[in-house]
Amino acid sequence: MAMERRSLLKQAALLPLLGASPSRAEEPKPDYTVRIATGLVELAPDHIVSTTLYNGQFPGPLLRFTEGQRVVVDIHNDTDTPELVHWHGQMIPSDVDGAAEEGSPYVPPFGMQRVAFVPKPSGFRFYHSHVVAGGDLNRGTYTGQAGPVYIEPKDNPGAYDREVFLVLKEFLPSFSQGGDMDMDSLAGTPVNALQQMGQQADAAAPVKTKGFEVGYELFSINGRMLGHGEPIRVKQNERVLFHVLNASAGEIRSLALPGHGFRVVALDGNMVPTQAVVPVLWLGTAERISAVVEMNHPGVWVMGDLADDDRGHGMGIVVEYAGHAGKPVWTKPKRFIWDYTVFGKPGAAPAVADETIEMVLVKHNAALGGFNQWTVNGQAFSMAAMTPRFTLHQGRRYRLKLRNAADDVHPMHLHRHSFELTRIGGKPTAGVIKDVVMLGGFQEAEIDFLADNPGPTLFHCHQQLHMDFGLMALFDYA
Repeated sequence: MAMERRSLLKQAALLPLLGASPSRAEEPKPDYTVRIATGLVELAPDHIVSTTLYNGQFPGPLLRFTEGQRVVVDIHNDTDTPELVHWHGQMIPSDVDGAAEEGSPYVPPFGMQRVAFVPKPSGFRFYHSHVVAGGDLNRGTYTGQAGPVYIEPKDNPGAYDREVFLVLKEFLPSFSQGGDMDMDSLAGTPVNALQQMGQQADAAAPVKTKGFEVGYELFSINGRMLGHGEPIRVKQNERVLFHVLNASAGEIRSLALPGHGFRVVALDGNMVPTQAVVPVLWLGTAERISAVVEMNHPGVWVMGDLADDDRGHGMGIVVEYAGHAGKPVWTKPKRFIWDYTVFGKPGAAPAVADETIEMVLVKHNAALGGFNQWTVNGQAFSMAAMTPRFTLHQGRRYRLKLRNAADDVHPMHLHRHSFELTRIGGKPTAGVIKDVVMLGGFQEAEIDFLADNPGPTLFHCHQQLHMDFGLMALFDYA
């Protein structure tokens, strides 16, 4: 499958520029310019990495749009390989969404592309590369191609004094054999039937070893390792709205600030029906959380990942109160279970769907030259056949019943639409609107979306290794 997608890259230079006119001199200036090029990221003075960046920096520049106001972006590709920029979380046309499976054209090597769209919905979104990486750890989301987008809302998301954007990201990836994902902090219990499916797949595998996984040497928040760069300076009683993005290629991240709670006001940029204060944020790949922290515990603190090794290798940032100095303090919070239903409508029953589509996700260990192969209802995604493929009818409400027959956690992402959680971890819920949801190992989830944005629409696991090796499906409108 990865080779099929790569074959398209050779044709990318022949594709026309989106929105290009006969005379560039007559065109208006873009609202933003994004330039893709190789550059250096100084995570720390003794840790400088080379990777592909947006505008020579990591994270890429914060792009602020206004909901409903057309925006024009010029994308320059200064590399020798075709690229795609995906506008994650926005309800925009397929041809500008930035996914080849939907028909979006590549930005050709040493070329440019102008895209124009009307940003929506409001809230915290982001932009990132959407090319296949396969076995190349210098491509796709393994690089530094990610940046935040904020679409100004019509209503204030909550009382706060200022905003801080935090982009969590790992660097220097490498392959390792096997390994299981530790995700005991996700609510829900395994389903016996799914465990049996997984065991059957393991027994049928011609290779009895586990497939490749990706690990990282260095970790950062906003492109700096813990202890390097400027701290977040705060004042006592200040209310800070943190917009947190997990820009990883495949890691699930946690974030805690000793002595403080996070009042979650939005998930994936969408306001939650019930705001709740939690001691730890958990974010699957590509998830975003907006949370207000009341600065009521003076001192100098480490805001960081619960994993000691990852935090020790950079996944943290210092929070410093005015008038306080000294060595930053880290205190691990008590174990906390992340439960999406806490933020839903209390007692609300899910709406009735017009149609249910069931998807069974299965892992085939080391089936593709040492890489795991992933299937949806028995099929690994094929770029040539565009399957598995499901037909939608405009205006209908669809329920996706997701059944994970593997021990991996899958952050499942729907392009060009938002969805409502209706059942997660065995519990019904309503009102939580997202575009990525963590599907626990051997667990089920049900999500509803309205077919209200015609055009090819991609649905996939946001872990680069999983999507590249089969864990995708395509929706198309009749």
